[in-house]
Amino acid sequence: MPELWTSWPGGVDLHLELPPGHGRRAALEDALRQAIRDGRLAHGERLPSSRALAAQLGVARGTVVEAYAQLAAEGYLRSRPGAVTEVAHGPAVRPQGAAAPVPPRIVADFRLGRPDLSMFPRVEWLRALRRAFQITPHSDFGPLDPRGSLRLRTVLAQYLGRVRGVLTTPERLVICSGFTQGLRLVCDVLVTAGARSIALENPCLPDHRATVNTSGLDVVPLDVDYAGAIPDSFNAKSVAAAVLTPAHQAPLGATLAAGRRAEFLRIAAQRGSYLIEDDYDGEFRYDRHPVGALQGLAPEQVIYAGSASKSLAPGIRLGWLAVPADLLDAVVEAKRRADRGTDVLAQLAFAELIDSGALDRHVRRMRRRYRQRRDALVDSLARNAAAMPVHGVSAGLHAVVSLPEPITEADVLAAAKERHIALTGLAPFWHLDGQGAPGLVLGYGTPSESDYPRALEYLRQLLRAF
Repeated sequence: MPELWTSWPGGVDLHLELPPGHGRRAALEDALRQAIRDGRLAHGERLPSSRALAAQLGVARGTVVEAYAQLAAEGYLRSRPGAVTEVAHGPAVRPQGAAAPVPPRIVADFRLGRPDLSMFPRVEWLRALRRAFQITPHSDFGPLDPRGSLRLRTVLAQYLGRVRGVLTTPERLVICSGFTQGLRLVCDVLVTAGARSIALENPCLPDHRATVNTSGLDVVPLDVDYAGAIPDSFNAKSVAAAVLTPAHQAPLGATLAAGRRAEFLRIAAQRGSYLIEDDYDGEFRYDRHPVGALQGLAPEQVIYAGSASKSLAPGIRLGWLAVPADLLDAVVEAKRRADRGTDVLAQLAFAELIDSGALDRHVRRMRRRYRQRRDALVDSLARNAAAMPVHGVSAGLHAVVSLPEPITEADVLAAAKERHIALTGLAPFWHLDGQGAPGLVLGYGTPSESDYPRALEYLRQLLRAF
């Protein structure tokens, strides 16, 4: 196997290994390309003539000629008058990436906003994806309607009507890459229409504030108490919409009282404004039947938003908007400009998961398991941290724990970090620093099924220390 020539112009020795038979031209191209990239062949360095190199390597001259021509076409080599071939570029600069950070060791993970990812229905999802491939026409893999797959929108409209009381049609649904994109689309549409501000619950999810601020809208706080958001601030003339979590206030956990639902709807209708309903975990209610969606009371005033993040997994990146008629065209156009459509394979698999009944079965199964976790958490806190009352446990995947004086969030979070316990404090959810009472937001859906008893024991030991 030829592997060395020594008559390189300038006295350079260059080692090459070329396999016998077929593939020698490609191997020569690769060897020369790599030698230029790593600097063994410098910018401006002359190469042997095709005849000389072919003789040294024992290959046909045409092999060398073709290799030189290909590398010249790629910009690695250039030819000058007199049939001189030389290197056109210096060595490529290899990016020096920072060392990957080592994630901290976590023995108990109670961070907010995550379901138990170990319970993702892998078998059902794979079966749904396989079935989707079997029944989907080739044309459905082409350019998408910005609203999303018609099949998903059709089964989703029926599903939302059945389980959440949403009044919509496939034409009114827009599939998004999660709730955050959906909220951004609506905010951009409102800004284009002249909106200046939007109302957010106080406290609310920090991502809501970040998304609204990125759109250029001012934030008007809506205070929250045991009956949910208070409508007073929504009366301000400049407020174009209010983002609400009526089924399970995020993060405090209250359900929006019937009277306040009616008042928000009355103000929206009177002023021509909108309510954006974030139904982020409406499927998981434990002590009574789920509260129906606010949208079902006034489909032309409420923009309904949901996602698969809690029922399946955040990584699926599937969300949806049920849009009033007068906003539909603008939201669809905003979605088209944003990304021209959400992953069609995920949409088709999700449609099959709904249509086959597998999603209903999965949600029922997880509802039972999350209720058991909630009960275990409440019982453990009652026995070991009686001075720390628990709130917002009638639904969802998290609970809020109030901290009595003189205990501070900072103290508990620092102690948790030392013990490698991942917790979320309540402070980031308030609009202003130091605004609300101290507390913890415990995501009891986050630990895996097998880890939950151990995680609960670590949490018990932590809180008993206070």
